[in-house]
Amino acid sequence: MNFDAQGLSVIGGFVVLPEHGAPDGVASIALLGMARNGWDVFAASAEASDGIEDPMDRWSLRVVTALAREVDAVPLFPFGGPPYQPFLRWAEATGCIWQSPLGMSIHAERGLWMSFRGALGYTAPRPDLVAAAVQRPCETCADKPCLGACPVNAFDDGFYDVPTCVSHIAVPDGADCLGQGCKARRACPVGRDWAPASAQAQFHMGAYLRARASDL
Repeated sequence: MNFDAQGLSVIGGFVVLPEHGAPDGVASIALLGMARNGWDVFAASAEASDGIEDPMDRWSLRVVTALAREVDAVPLFPFGGPPYQPFLRWAEATGCIWQSPLGMSIHAERGLWMSFRGALGYTAPRPDLVAAAVQRPCETCADKPCLGACPVNAFDDGFYDVPTCVSHIAVPDGADCLGQGCKARRACPVGRDWAPASAQAQFHMGAYLRARASDL
């Protein structure tokens, strides 16, 4: 399955079991993330330049809905609730996405540079979506450089200190994280070739800062 022309790709899939909490009638799920060209496709979209809030979510809604129609699947999204679809539970079910020591999800190939733009729910079992078993990368990472890279120690003791992080990226001292992406994420050796370019990093970090303005 190749959706590169739309800027998306399958980052994991699984055959649904009762404990996965999938919508009724959905037998298999393919999680979708940005493809290599995803940022360029989004940046050229109408949503990226129309000045309306939540451009990437609106772009994802349009593109994933169209893809679902094309392949006769149900479009599913990690936004738009409550209630919200259990994307983190689904990520774990893929066998190639886990919780990292930072708390955020890590992908076997993409590392910490992944996000869920949506999912396709198929009404028939699709064992072809299931990835071959792979080892969790954090289990063989002795140094775990991600844990010591945050300039304000926002990930100490297995807890993500959101107000400390937000306060840092809101001032000049946090310009590196705001402009290039989270420094703790950048320290991870897995998936470094998936790290975003500056424009993409600024977009996501700026959106995060605006969403967390109440933490300042």
